[in-house]
Amino acid sequence: MTRLAVKVAYMGEGFSGSQTQPGLRTVEGEISSNLETICDSSAEELDLKLASRTDRGVNALGNVAVFSTEFRDCKVLLKALNAVSRGVYYRSYAPVPDDFNPRYANLRKYRYVMPSDGIDLDRARGCASVFVGEHDFVRFCKYDNKPTIGRVESADVWKDGGALVFDCSARFFLWNQVRRMMSAIASVGRGDAETEDVVRALNGDDISFGVARADALTLRDVVYEGLDFSVPDAAMFDTRVKEELFRSRLKESFFNSL
Repeated sequence: MTRLAVKVAYMGEGFSGSQTQPGLRTVEGEISSNLETICDSSAEELDLKLASRTDRGVNALGNVAVFSTEFRDCKVLLKALNAVSRGVYYRSYAPVPDDFNPRYANLRKYRYVMPSDGIDLDRARGCASVFVGEHDFVRFCKYDNKPTIGRVESADVWKDGGALVFDCSARFFLWNQVRRMMSAIASVGRGDAETEDVVRALNGDDISFGVARADALTLRDVVYEGLDFSVPDAAMFDTRVKEELFRSRLKESFFNSL
């Protein structure tokens, strides 16, 4: 069998998060079902693992699924998986060693988008900058007994039309960390808090800025040093993308007419 890493994308709506949960539809469950159908293999033989766990409602453009397969033609495999998938898009692939662990990534990139109304960009950007570097993020996560000291490599905010966009990257993020960071940035941008309050929280003061909504968060990419992913067909999603964009325009027209 060949061990294969595949970059997958999905909208979080319709999934109860990425990790398998009995009785619930999850990303991992959908991928496993697709693989069992196409590869004619059991779950044990596939040994499916995901690079990052995403909460209910959170989207992904570049999460990574690793599994074992006897398929030799990876282009055909991805085409077949996309044909049977409901909501998961198989984008690119890379053969990996048998002991490859997708959890040990060099970098994870996230993006959060929210309305920019009432938010001062300079204040928001100044707040985002204080997250860069090594900190104890215990006040910016849902604590689950894991170590809370981590390093954020980059954090930036800008406006794109009527949206405020927050991009950040790190080797790993804690549970709810990006959403809590975004909530703090928005609070400062609106003038409801000061950057100094965020610094105090990073230094251990018991201050909470809340948790931003899940469906505006997207895992953009998971990066591994020295691992290059191949795209089998740049146009393989064109028909599905056009249909979804058309459906979105129909919804936009409807709600604008209310």
